[in-house]
Amino acid sequence: MTDFEGLLRTLNDGGVEFILIGGVAAAAHGAARATYDLDILYSRSPANLDRLAAALTPLDPYLRGAVAGLPFRWDAGTLTHGLNFTLTTSLGDLDLMGEVTHGGTYERLLPDTEAVTLFGAAYRVLSLGRLIEVKRAAGRPKDLEAIAELEAIRDEWASGQA
Repeated sequence: MTDFEGLLRTLNDGGVEFILIGGVAAAAHGAARATYDLDILYSRSPANLDRLAAALTPLDPYLRGAVAGLPFRWDAGTLTHGLNFTLTTSLGDLDLMGEVTHGGTYERLLPDTEAVTLFGAAYRVLSLGRLIEVKRAAGRPKDLEAIAELEAIRDEWASGQA
């Protein structure tokens, strides 16, 4: 079970620059679909990679689905040489995206975010319209299933019923 509050606080307390982009972002917009991991788009600036590596180190990050015991070094160098990481941590599953399909990087998507308060702290979340676009571009069955609910929420907001 993922401790969303714990993961978010760890990233926030570590000064990590990130945007919520997955199921937690959808939930922040009012979606009811369950999610089991935290998906973030992170800034790839060298300083942020250092902060991200340092913040997560105490949580023992490891590649999700990898064979136990496979050598894996978690540090800023690993982040620099990689891009997207699906991790398991002591607080649950975390997907780190350095770039997303039909969206790009943290810096490119930052203008398409809004502030939300979760667990008493402010976080950046991808706007509803942009979240729909990114999910459509990803094309995974679970993303395509979520789009109908997100579009209904968008339509309710547009008609003033939300």
